[in-house]
Amino acid sequence: MEIKRKIYQHLISWKIESKGKKALLIEGARRVGKSTIVEKFAKEQYKSYILVDFNLVSKNIKDNFENLTQLDVFFQNLSLEYNVRLYQRESLIIFDEIQKFPKAREAIKYLVADGRYDYIETGSLISIKENVEKITVPSEERKIKMYPVDFEEFMWAMDEELLSEHIRACYQDGKNLEQKMHVKAMRLFREYMLVGGMPQSIVAYVEGDRDFYASDIEKRDILDLYRDDIRKAARRYSSKVSVLFENLPGYLSTHEKKIVLSHIDKNGRYSQYDEPLFWLDDSMTCNLCYKCNDPNVGFSLSKNDSAVKCYLGDTGLLISLAFSENEISNQQLYKAIMGGRLALNEGMLYENMIAQMIVSTGRKLYFYTRYSLEKHRNDIEIDFLLSNESKTKYKIYPIEVKSSKNYTTTSLNSFKKLFSRRIEESYIIHPKSYMKEGNITKIPPYMFFCIFS
Repeated sequence: MEIKRKIYQHLISWKIESKGKKALLIEGARRVGKSTIVEKFAKEQYKSYILVDFNLVSKNIKDNFENLTQLDVFFQNLSLEYNVRLYQRESLIIFDEIQKFPKAREAIKYLVADGRYDYIETGSLISIKENVEKITVPSEERKIKMYPVDFEEFMWAMDEELLSEHIRACYQDGKNLEQKMHVKAMRLFREYMLVGGMPQSIVAYVEGDRDFYASDIEKRDILDLYRDDIRKAARRYSSKVSVLFENLPGYLSTHEKKIVLSHIDKNGRYSQYDEPLFWLDDSMTCNLCYKCNDPNVGFSLSKNDSAVKCYLGDTGLLISLAFSENEISNQQLYKAIMGGRLALNEGMLYENMIAQMIVSTGRKLYFYTRYSLEKHRNDIEIDFLLSNESKTKYKIYPIEVKSSKNYTTTSLNSFKKLFSRRIEESYIIHPKSYMKEGNITKIPPYMFFCIFS
């Protein structure tokens, strides 16, 4: 089964625009489909290609990178090793899992300057960063991030392309879907929450005739890979990274969803956990969301580093991390989520999913809270903040995520009064149909992807 990915068009644009003068570095978490999409691109857009997988590469090829002063010999060795004829300006060379062999990344400078072929590098972000200390990072790279399959891509995989187009059209026209279509779209969204966006999980689900348990097996294998990465790649602070990772469902199941270090380390301070948090973020395993003290021009200018939420990069993986195999295998969990009856944990799943959808557009995550001394609690809580990213006509877009059909808008109303001049439009994500009330747009979660295009 082949999954259609939006990043493919970015690869085509890179080929046309770079004209061999820039290599492309694709960064992403493990198992998001980097190698698959690059090889598909190579087969369809080039006369020939060579895929050098540095997990499996021979000593001969590694030694070949000591021979960059004689590029004729270098390319001859590649061609003979992989039994592939290379054609000038018509062949692609792929360096897969390049973090395993940083010397190949350093060689990009000379290979691109030579100009005979195109180059794509793939790898997991944190490993690349941790392996650049002894090399010169080439400026001849263009970077792009790859994320899990998004909801629209999931609909395509489920043969629901017409429904995705209908959802877009309804959003653009300011209309809600017909009730029958709304129910169908909500069901698809809940399926997406359960299955997630990791290609292996989706393939197992579809080829297993919508078997949630089959997808869960794949997701647990991926989680084990992440655990291995944590043990190997973060040796200086792997125990802290591991504790944060394993406790993510616990943080997200609380009301505020923030990381509370005292729950895992009574003497813990954020200064001791900043590197472990950055590791989870840089590896694209997790998505960090920081409190913005003053929602104004550039959220990062008033970022509060000691108030942070940590969402898992893929909501399907979060479900497999949060619930035991027994809970998964007896199908009761799936019935509860598909029926919208998982009251205790559904909020964290919805919020994690919206965070995932925001990050997939290349945006950073920010939230806002205000503590009331009079009430001894937060009297304003805004789940996410977006901006129009304009320097001259800056506007913000507060987002509240509601997993229940019954909710209040007290926080949002207070936030609007406090920052009325800065707000362009407000969004509430809820399980009900599309509706517009003043400058508040209430949309179902399956329609959220439409606000970015």
